[in-house]
Amino acid sequence: MVSLADSLLTVLPTDTVPPYLKRWIVGESPLSTWPAVTTALALYLATIFGIQELMRNGSPHKLNALFRCHNAFLTVGSFLLLALIVEEVVSLYLASGFYSAICSESSWTSKLEFYYMVNYYFKYIELLDTVFLVLKKKPLSFLHVFHHSATALLCFTQLNGKTSISWVVISLNLFVHVIMYYYYYATAGGAKIWWKRYLTTMQIVQFVIDISIVYFGTYQRFAHSRCTWLPHIDNCAGTETAALFGCGLLSSYLVLFINFYVQTYRKPASAKKAAVNKNEYQRNGVANGVKHN
Repeated sequence: MVSLADSLLTVLPTDTVPPYLKRWIVGESPLSTWPAVTTALALYLATIFGIQELMRNGSPHKLNALFRCHNAFLTVGSFLLLALIVEEVVSLYLASGFYSAICSESSWTSKLEFYYMVNYYFKYIELLDTVFLVLKKKPLSFLHVFHHSATALLCFTQLNGKTSISWVVISLNLFVHVIMYYYYYATAGGAKIWWKRYLTTMQIVQFVIDISIVYFGTYQRFAHSRCTWLPHIDNCAGTETAALFGCGLLSSYLVLFINFYVQTYRKPASAKKAAVNKNEYQRNGVANGVKHN
């Protein structure tokens, strides 16, 4: 049976692609150094806040067709990349088992490295989400700006650190993005979709799984290299710096998304209930001859 990856290789001109676009070569692959990444993210922040300032007294732009094309591209691209990663991971799992698939150095294959690179470059395309928001004069939240810029940084550090466990986090993220970008595409076309709040729930579940598996891998890494007396299975490939950065950033995502969920879906309901109770109390107070100022 011909694999999806092999099928794509028959139609894509891979022979003409330079090595630094097929393999992660620090200093040669695009956005593969700290100065390049920090400059790109600084330009992102300068661009969105600059546009926001310029748009202060202007009218919002609709840009509906462009917005739908952007979301359609990311929906299809995320789905295709997810399928390719799953195909490669399944072969690793069948060959050596689950632990080896997430932690063995041999699980950092050339195919997966290329897929991780594509996923990393997707993160810069996703920065256009924010550009659309400011051009439409929609409010920017800290969560949105932080999440978009920090995720590009996360992908960069894991490519440099060669963390074999990366496919777990990336696969879950791609799965959520297939649904999320389809939602944006559909609603921009006028569709009424009732399950918006469940996107946030799905993202929270995603980060819970991410943290569980990444903390597990980080524990294995440190127990094997620094605290061999601790019970552990074996080493988990990747640098310690990349592992700790991943743990910290994913933990912050979980906290921020839970807070967003509470503020967006729980707090309004509580506020509404409090307002109803207040009105009821005031009516009862007036009925009992009590004046409320």
